[in-house]
Amino acid sequence: MAIGAEGNEGKSMAPPLSSAAMVEEGPLISSGFVYRLTAGVAVLAALTVAISVGGHWLGEKISLAGHTTDTKPISVTIGDDTMHLAANTIRFPSERADGTAERVDLYLTWPQMQGYSEADRIRFDDISQSSSLIFLQISQSTMSRDMSGRLGPIYSQLMDGAAYAGPFGLTAHRLRADAGYNDEILLTAPRTGETDYVVRCLLPSSPTLATSGDCQRDIKVGKDLSVLYRFSSTQLGDWRAMDAAVQNFVKTRLVDNVAPAATAVGGR
Repeated sequence: MAIGAEGNEGKSMAPPLSSAAMVEEGPLISSGFVYRLTAGVAVLAALTVAISVGGHWLGEKISLAGHTTDTKPISVTIGDDTMHLAANTIRFPSERADGTAERVDLYLTWPQMQGYSEADRIRFDDISQSSSLIFLQISQSTMSRDMSGRLGPIYSQLMDGAAYAGPFGLTAHRLRADAGYNDEILLTAPRTGETDYVVRCLLPSSPTLATSGDCQRDIKVGKDLSVLYRFSSTQLGDWRAMDAAVQNFVKTRLVDNVAPAATAVGGR
């Protein structure tokens, strides 16, 4: 009996399994969770790329502020005249399209007569340097005479008082207060073999008060184009060269006057 009892006592009895221990063990991270986590990381990566690309694109658009460095030729037809103009010389994005238009607005550096470029970015973006630009508006003529042609029949009837010496060899004429020109001064100068040069200006009391559009003059070019150009009064000393440069710029871009090899020239 003792031996039997001793034998039973020598055998260890295994404790019964608890209900918790009987639960089937599984991985700490399920395959479903891994799948969802991977999908989420992929979505975040895609969003990161999209934000990076979109941010870069938006940043470029903001920095350009409507300008373009593209020099591809845009074919613009106004009335009976067609011109090939480099995209970077056209001021407004909505006008950089081939086809018929009522008018086209250009901006050019002076005296280079070039459009927007990265090298000249500050001249277009910084208003304090805009006096080195010329602004052109080209449209179909609505009058039979340009500004020089209107000197005798129109402007001479509106002059108030005696003429006096203006800047850079020009003669200044005050215009009647009721003429609607808001203190503008008419400046004229004779030209050999041509009609008199005529320009209207709001002359500032100090050069530091000059703007990019103090002076304006219009000329006729092509079959029936009127080219109105505006510039700073600080550039009046270049009136001869500027008038010739504006005429040449437009004339050389008229399709009838442009050689085939020159039609793709970017008018930078």
